Amino acid sequence: MDMQPTISVRRSYPAPSAVLALLKPVTWFPPMWAYACGAISVGGANGRWFEVGLGIVLAGPLLCGTSQAINDWFDRHVDAINEPDRVIPSGRMPGRWGLWISCVGSVLSLAVAAVLGPWVLAAATLGLLLAWGYSMPPFRFKLNGWIGNGAVGFSYETLPWITAACASLGTLAPGPVIAVALLYGLGAHGIMTINDFKAIEGDRQMGVASLPVQLGTRRAAQVTGFVMLSAQLGVIALLLLWGQILAAGVVLLLCALQVLAIPRFLRKPVEYAVWYSGVGVGLYVTGMMITAFALQSVIM
Repeated sequence: MDMQPTISVRRSYPAPSAVLALLKPVTWFPPMWAYACGAISVGGANGRWFEVGLGIVLAGPLLCGTSQAINDWFDRHVDAINEPDRVIPSGRMPGRWGLWISCVGSVLSLAVAAVLGPWVLAAATLGLLLAWGYSMPPFRFKLNGWIGNGAVGFSYETLPWITAACASLGTLAPGPVIAVALLYGLGAHGIMTINDFKAIEGDRQMGVASLPVQLGTRRAAQVTGFVMLSAQLGVIALLLLWGQILAAGVVLLLCALQVLAIPRFLRKPVEYAVWYSGVGVGLYVTGMMITAFALQSVIM
């Protein structure tokens, strides 16, 4: 009896689950949270519900999702060492689909931003430039942890906050809102550094000078805590200047709780990075929302 050979057919296009994995929905929370803070800080939607809702889509699935696709495409060689199960090195995202999705996401993001007005378009354009510059040669901001983490923190916290305020008001965000958004984006540099503790070996091999690689794990952990706390202390100072005593006190209490958590993180930074991310970052973003509500009284 003749046996027909079994022919294995390799996919030439990604499955929907692979596309979703590339866009990493779990990473959409930080910019969407910052966006919510931005809308609240200027009093909510102000009747512009369509614009604010569309802006949430822009901040999360479009801009953040696209930035994840860009990063995974240009980091596929590093991920093959650090995280070989990721969607591109594992082969679930075949060929150059990761690049095509990055390009389509960029164009779609700009189109949506244009609908929301010139200030939102300007913010989205800057965010996309930072996203491509972070990962793409010859720029590769991520090769230096000081520059790369700053770019991501600005994109994930400052820009969504300002974008939401602009979408809610239909004009440029007020000065106090921009000042607070800048400070929280600065502090997010520390949040981004926490993620670098899981990829130290691959970063060393591929020449990525993350802060744990440059400074060692303990000093990088110290910088992480210092940067996050310094930004929040700046916010507290502004809240006191604007007469928001209660909000300043609550944010100060949240900072004190972070200080209590830092020693454990410093003892074993690699082992406790995920733990500190849950505790320290949770307290950080809670302070963001409290500050957002306090800003309503400042600008109105």
